Amino acid sequence: MNLATAYKATLSAPAGDRRAKAAFVRLGLIALLILSILLSLGWGAAGDTDVIGALLAGVGIGEASLRDMTIIWDIRMPRVATGVLVGASLAVAGAVMQGLFRNPLADPGLVGVSAGAGFGAVAAIVLGGLLPFFILDLVGSYLVTFAAFLGGWASTLLLYGVATRGGHTSVATMLLAGIALGALTGALTGFIVYLATDDQLRDLTFWGMGSIAGSTWPKFFAAAPIIAAALIAAPFLARSLDALALGESVASHIGIDTQKMKRIAIMTVAASVGASVSITGGIGFIGIVVPHLLRLVQGPEHKNLLPNCALLGAIVLLVADMIARVIVAPAELPIGIITAVLGGPFFLWILLRNRGVLDM
Repeated sequence: MNLATAYKATLSAPAGDRRAKAAFVRLGLIALLILSILLSLGWGAAGDTDVIGALLAGVGIGEASLRDMTIIWDIRMPRVATGVLVGASLAVAGAVMQGLFRNPLADPGLVGVSAGAGFGAVAAIVLGGLLPFFILDLVGSYLVTFAAFLGGWASTLLLYGVATRGGHTSVATMLLAGIALGALTGALTGFIVYLATDDQLRDLTFWGMGSIAGSTWPKFFAAAPIIAAALIAAPFLARSLDALALGESVASHIGIDTQKMKRIAIMTVAASVGASVSITGGIGFIGIVVPHLLRLVQGPEHKNLLPNCALLGAIVLLVADMIARVIVAPAELPIGIITAVLGGPFFLWILLRNRGVLDM
């Protein structure tokens, strides 16, 4: 289906049938993603580069200068690939969490993965030097990445254990336990930060703000299999998440194993967000803003929502990264600041728009 055909199908689609609109949105997002990737590859402190020539030369078609090849393939391409993967991961995780909690304000942080990952990273930066030499030699420069991922997974498993009783996981208990766990890990993180040196405090500050500036191919390939597996698994939850919107009892009556679905959804979010946070630091609001925006445009059906969230999440993170590169050039602003500035007002608008639903 090309763009013109999709647009005509959208106009002629019957009321309530938003599949054609979702297909049209998807084609538009694919075009925007390609444009964002090309702009991001051509945007940087090194000045003008022959992006197309370097890309073609990289696959054996044509020639390009060694300078352009190095800039595109060794510096900018890992950054762009990381931005696409992490943006897609955060947006899809947000959509899954909102479907699971049946709340447009839900965020991947509710399962404790962000707080746990932050605690792991802080502990590695401040206390990593106290580890035995054989462990430091084993993990090398990936100590912070590994500790953040491990911390995210550990906190999620702890939260899941607290919320599960008699083979049943309570979403409400998980929400309350997530708040408590976030407060606890925040206190522990604050205590470790108190012990940090001035140099360590600078590292902690920049890690907490989030950035894809330090992306490399080794870091990308370390996280890519985990994030890719989570992104592949998420669409298989679409039918269950749609049914859950009617209520857990209704979903069970129509044949959905809600307990299994909740377990898979939580582990999927923990894996994707934990791996993402471990290589980029804290990047907020994408998981809230992107799914809600797409629901307004194309409807709530998760079969169409999840893949479009992946596309729009990647676009948003790439655009935020380009803004971060130029707003204080030649310096570079942490990308988490940009997403917070853009996402904060939108989050407030969502809150005001849904306050009738949220009032107790």
